[in-house]
Order: sequence, then C-alpha cells, then structure tokens
Amino acid sequence: MLVIRLFCAAGMSTSLLVRKMEEAAKAEGTEVDIVAYPVGEVDQHLAGVDCALLGPQVGYMKAQIQAKCKAAGVPCDVIPMADYGMVNGKNVLAFAKKLIGA
Repeated sequence: MLVIRLFCAAGMSTSLLVRKMEEAAKAEGTEVDIVAYPVGEVDQHLAGVDCALLGPQVGYMKAQIQAKCKAAGVPCDVIPMADYGMVNGKNVLAFAKKLIGA
C-alpha cells in the first residue's frame, strides 16, 4: 500500500484531487492511503508516509517542507501546476509513484 499525503493551503482544495487519485489507483489495482492536510500540519502527518506532495499554492515553501520531509525520510515535491489545475489524478498518482520509486 502506498501512503501519500498532500499538503496545501487549507487541506480542502486538494480533496477532489485525492478522490481522482484514489479512482486512478483503483483502476490500476494499486492500494493507496491518500489524505490531504493543511501545510501547517506537515510535522504531524509524516510518520509512515511514502511521499508528501505539495499543492502549487504552497510551492514557495518547498525548501522548508523538503527539509522536514528529508529528516523523516519522506520524498517530497510540488505537484505540477497543470495536473493540479486539471485535477488529473492519474498523472499526480504517477508523479507520486515516481518520487517513491514504485
């Protein structure tokens, strides 16, 4: 099972993307645990996580969040703007899997 956490400004704007990623995972037979949280809660939600994804709106915090993720051994990157904007769950899932090396 892949454990993926998305972090954005309030944790709500990514809820539709989470659903689309779950649908894409189900279609390809991949078990996932995907949840979105506000970026301010990143410290509380890194345990047992395979990768952390940042919404483009908090991309300016990438270096700060990556340092926290690196300390926890969690790969982290910003979701590509086009995939985020189009709510392309399939592409974002593939992006996460590439980060994980799965």
